[in-house]
Amino acid sequence: MIKTFKRGGVHPPENKISAQVAIEVFNTQDTVRIFTSQHLGVPAEPVVTKGDTVKVGQLIAKSSGFISANVHSSVSGTVTSIEAIADHMGFKKTAICIKIEGDEWEESIDRSPDIIREIKHTPEEIIQKITDAGVVGLGGATFPTNVKLSIPPGKKAEALIVNGAECEPYLTSDHRLMLEAGEQILIGMEIIRQALKIDKTYIGIETNKMDAINHLKSFTQWIKHIEIVPLKPRYPQGGEKQLIKAVTGKEVPINGLPIDTGYVVCNVGTVYSVYEAVQKNKPLIDNTVTITGKKLKTQKNYLVRVGTPMSQLIESVGGIPEGTGKIVSGGPMMGKPIANIDGPTLKGSSSILFMTEEESSRGDSSNCIRCAKCVGVCPMGLEPYLLLRLAERKMNDQLEANFVHNCIECGCCLYTCPARLPLVDYIRLGKAEVLKIMRSRK
Repeated sequence: MIKTFKRGGVHPPENKISAQVAIEVFNTQDTVRIFTSQHLGVPAEPVVTKGDTVKVGQLIAKSSGFISANVHSSVSGTVTSIEAIADHMGFKKTAICIKIEGDEWEESIDRSPDIIREIKHTPEEIIQKITDAGVVGLGGATFPTNVKLSIPPGKKAEALIVNGAECEPYLTSDHRLMLEAGEQILIGMEIIRQALKIDKTYIGIETNKMDAINHLKSFTQWIKHIEIVPLKPRYPQGGEKQLIKAVTGKEVPINGLPIDTGYVVCNVGTVYSVYEAVQKNKPLIDNTVTITGKKLKTQKNYLVRVGTPMSQLIESVGGIPEGTGKIVSGGPMMGKPIANIDGPTLKGSSSILFMTEEESSRGDSSNCIRCAKCVGVCPMGLEPYLLLRLAERKMNDQLEANFVHNCIECGCCLYTCPARLPLVDYIRLGKAEVLKIMRSRK
């Protein structure tokens, strides 16, 4: 039975142009610049100084709070500076700059291609290894994975759900990872299952990736406790709350978290990183990035070391194609425009998308015609047209009363609006103000 979530959602053109392009290792050149803050929470504190020599996988910035993550060098070489530089959006953040010299790895990292199936660690040791490796969520939020797997008192995990939906148009890095590292992902699921002390795990995959579904099924004969759940293609199925609803039929309570229903949700890239951290002693120093777009002559899925200048990736595919209207980090629905192509890749980088002028043009806005299309497609059951007006007038009390903080900024309302109103832009601003007020009360 093919499942999906019930409330809202859209199905934009999939444009999975790079789906059949195998992952290729990208050779980073000259220098990497690795931000100390590329995860949700407190920035890590540098533990190296200018002039230090480092190896691949060496700790260079240590977690400095409960919600924080370790940062490791993705290359070997010399630290040339620790300074504030512009990220891909133009915001300045502290980065550790390393000049590449050779490719010397930490001796503890297992670089062999052998797949390690036996899990020898206790739940506590698994969590510690994930913590040490700086693993974060690779589905978008970059929440530290060790924190997600440390269930708070009074809560109980019943099952793990792995997100293999990859519902954003154009993105194919998760698809390729399931095809090329499927067994490692399933072992990663088993590692998390043991860490959480649960009996059941699911992996939800949309049926536009039947090759990935069939490939993973070939391993489940010997890996128990795993159910592969085919999902009807629908955006934003990769959202935690939508995925839980699609896979289990259960609803996360309003203002609630996934764990309130007994489920922990992780992205396939995160689960693969857990496998590498626990079985291979490899920190999160690289990830798969899709380079794609309709005008692009060469599509790529690259394995990229963290801190690589995006300009190098762009140059490798022939530069910015003619007719490009916008370059986006991530997908067209939730991705962020790239204002600085020299900005370095992050742990959570998933794509560099070249949108055509036609795709990126919103056109002129007109008056709202009260068609309620935005209400019909909102997967959170909100009223986007109302939230827009309240945000315009900075009516924060009313915004909170209408649950603006539950907006997941998926863009379904903007996608379907015939008046082309800037719904997400204003709602995002209003949500930020309301969250600030809510935090000040605590």
